[in-house]
Amino acid sequence: MSIDVGIRHRFGGFSIDAAFSAGTGLTALFGRSGAGKTTLVNAVAGLLRPEQGRVSVEGEVLLDTERGIAVPPHKRRIGYVFQEGRLFPHLSVRQNLGFGRWFTRRRHRFGSFADTVELLGIGHLLERRPGSLSGGEKQRVAIGRALLASPRLLLMDEPLASLDEARKAEILPYIERLRDGLGLPILYVSHSVPEIARLATTVVILADGRVERSGPPAALMADPDLFPLMGRHEGGALLAARILAHDPVDALTELEVSGGRLWVPEVDAPPGTQLRVRIRARDVILAEAPPVGLSALNCLPATVVEIGPLDQPIVDVKLVSGEDFMLARITRRSLRVLALEPGRQVHAVLKSIAVGRRDIGRDEHLAEGHFERS
Repeated sequence: MSIDVGIRHRFGGFSIDAAFSAGTGLTALFGRSGAGKTTLVNAVAGLLRPEQGRVSVEGEVLLDTERGIAVPPHKRRIGYVFQEGRLFPHLSVRQNLGFGRWFTRRRHRFGSFADTVELLGIGHLLERRPGSLSGGEKQRVAIGRALLASPRLLLMDEPLASLDEARKAEILPYIERLRDGLGLPILYVSHSVPEIARLATTVVILADGRVERSGPPAALMADPDLFPLMGRHEGGALLAARILAHDPVDALTELEVSGGRLWVPEVDAPPGTQLRVRIRARDVILAEAPPVGLSALNCLPATVVEIGPLDQPIVDVKLVSGEDFMLARITRRSLRVLALEPGRQVHAVLKSIAVGRRDIGRDEHLAEGHFERS
């Protein structure tokens, strides 16, 4: 499954000239407001006819301005989830879910109504109307409606932007299920680093209508060169992890990562579950030797790989621990006192409470290849 997009368009004083390719999994279009993210997905959906462009899904050309091809939106078999659910207020949840099914030819249909309802946990909502639903419930119904249209591609334009933190935490696991369980490519628009860190298989970073960089989220988040686009305080590490055990007494979970073990707030998943864990650079302390007598529970051996510019009082130190890259943000004074330089062996110290539940997500793919040993 693949999607190839190349768009050139101008309106007013803004122009977009962007191209990227994506495969199965969740591809996040990331950038600040006005970067051109929604313009791109609208062109893919057929809601915008660009001046120049080409869009193909699974090898089928949906748009080619040079050849005069422009498949109408309703024939592209693309599901679209907007910032707001956009549900029909006069219809029940059951009727809203069935709406997309009515316009999908039988030979293109996949996935049953019952399976979709179970996947999204909305069985108890079927006879209710949208006006009685929470924001998170509305978005799950909107996702279900899009899936029941049997799309070959799912577009999600900042689906969590209008939700508070509690509702975001409610819906994130369901988006993980879509990414890992359906084999359906997803284009996901966001300007939230925590969201893309938890969800993305691939990240496409946009700025001023151009693609600045693309690649796996773990590599991009640990690249100081991208901090002006992503936000310096958001940089850090994205570690592949596996649950080893739970400690119900202390409400902690023990994880295995490529560089050692971590204790984090209790995760509601069985041992063996594969996860991704986000660690911010500002939460990492560096030590010459394993510390003794500290409240911090986590200490990973690491090697200094690269040291950022020294013209500021705060310095970014890039590390490798096991198979994972990490970042530590320390003062220039600490850098000098510790005599840090590339190749130096250190220990990265992290408080368990520095990792919030929103920083931990399920992922069967990020960990591939990291845990082949017994």
